[in-house]
Amino acid sequence: MDKGKCENNTNCETCNQSSSCTQQEKETHVQGRLNTRLSHIKHRILVMSGKGGVGKSTVSTNLAVALSMDGLEIGLLDADIHGPNIPKMLGIESRPVVGSGDGMIPVEVFQGLKVMSTAFFIGNQDNPVIWRGPLKHSALSQFLGEVEWGNLDFLVVDLPPGTGDEPLSVAHLIKNVDGAVVVTTPQDVALLDSRKAVTFSRMLSIPVIGIVENMSGLECPHCHKGIPLFKIGGGEKAALDLKVPFLGRIPIDPEMVTNCDRGMPFVMSYPKSEATKAFRQIADRCKEYVGLNEIREIAQKEELPYHFMEQHAKK
Repeated sequence: MDKGKCENNTNCETCNQSSSCTQQEKETHVQGRLNTRLSHIKHRILVMSGKGGVGKSTVSTNLAVALSMDGLEIGLLDADIHGPNIPKMLGIESRPVVGSGDGMIPVEVFQGLKVMSTAFFIGNQDNPVIWRGPLKHSALSQFLGEVEWGNLDFLVVDLPPGTGDEPLSVAHLIKNVDGAVVVTTPQDVALLDSRKAVTFSRMLSIPVIGIVENMSGLECPHCHKGIPLFKIGGGEKAALDLKVPFLGRIPIDPEMVTNCDRGMPFVMSYPKSEATKAFRQIADRCKEYVGLNEIREIAQKEELPYHFMEQHAKK
């Protein structure tokens, strides 16, 4: 074997000649494998929030399902190491992850949607994950580089709240992120932290696709009037102040809580609800965003005039 190359593009840990590799060479092999996996993923979207409790995982799950319902191949990475809730929301927490000679095979929820999460590996659901930064970085590197995602149209990454280890690690590992969807609720405390998430994205040169205002009002089941339970409009105002797109409001729907607990995607169970309409709108905006980026890249590469982008964006 040539120095610095592993047979069959395997990881150094699984290569029978790994003892001849230096640490630097092992890192090179891991990065090469990561690049190979990511080369099969067309678009990468991060779903993030400045604080917890705003429904970020609910948005990630239903966004991924909505995209897959449009006939796209979607991967959903649960990057919340300490609080992995995605498998529970999709009813797949008891499904095992199968290994192969080329890595781990993600759990397929249904055709068009694959999931990877630490929840599949911790055994008892009450077991906490007590890891420091380096271990979390290593796990995320494995989830991206050692999982057989295959050819994906979108990889949706559900990040933990805040601007700490996991968001930094994912941004470092993926590098070419298409954009971030920032989830907030309308009250001032959540908006304060969501603004930090937008600034964080900009500091890492990650484009902000837009802000989602979750838990935006509740329709009274008796009189059908709107109740501003956590206020309304704060997310839109923050988007205006920060000069980023506003992707839409998702109203509170009690059935969403029930469905998440049952492991049933809300957008599939209640296709005509106002919340589902909002999720579908957000999915459409994400598709439009990456589509416009592709058109812009073509125009810049071929030195086409800007109206080329406008014409194609309308198609």
